[in-house]
Amino acid sequence: MTYCVGLLLNQGMVLLSDTRTNAGLDNIATYRKTFLFEEPGERVIAILTAGSLSVTQTTIARLRDKIDDPEHGDEAPSIMTAPTMLAVAEVVGNTLASVRQDVDAKMSAAKVSTSASMIVAGQRKGGGPRMFLIYPEGNFIEATEDTPFLQIGEHKYGKPILDRVVTTETPLLDAQKAVLLSMDSTLRSNLSVGMPLDLTVIERDALKVTMQRRIEAGDEQFREMSEAWSQALRDGFSRISI
Repeated sequence: MTYCVGLLLNQGMVLLSDTRTNAGLDNIATYRKTFLFEEPGERVIAILTAGSLSVTQTTIARLRDKIDDPEHGDEAPSIMTAPTMLAVAEVVGNTLASVRQDVDAKMSAAKVSTSASMIVAGQRKGGGPRMFLIYPEGNFIEATEDTPFLQIGEHKYGKPILDRVVTTETPLLDAQKAVLLSMDSTLRSNLSVGMPLDLTVIERDALKVTMQRRIEAGDEQFREMSEAWSQALRDGFSRISI
């Protein structure tokens, strides 16, 4: 399994994913779950993936093939030529649903899960930043001012801090801290989520990736943040009386 989270803020977008793939206790591997597509000055798109690795990798491969060869396959645009971010979400959703159906047909006898979901975030020239959660069936929901963050994968452990601290007004630096602490809570409570982590920041109207960071196991800055958060929770707990 995995954990991915995206924040849609007034200043831009912050995204974080882990890289662990778990196909059993003795089959744990590392695979990138964040995929970036950009034409600086024109559009930038980030796709985060969770679920069946065969489904997500095939979906990303088909999206890339469409970018490389726009005339190949159906008449649908690629994610780099779609006229709006809504259209981008539709292309990704349709591709994910098609791949899942293909894999389902091959894996039905083995009773292997082919469920997968994605977060699609980005901005095109002339439009604002938008973020969508794509469900396995290809339908989707959009992040809004009332719900400025989206999660996929093992999300329950990392949700409480986001509920308490994240709004659309949250600065990008604080947002990075929020997603990292959300991930830290998940890492502590779920062995199917693991390092390294991929952190991405896309500033509003930059139309390019403005920061990308791989956080490896043993990263000193992340360790210090984790320990400070644990101590803050212990201190807060000890001050509360009943």
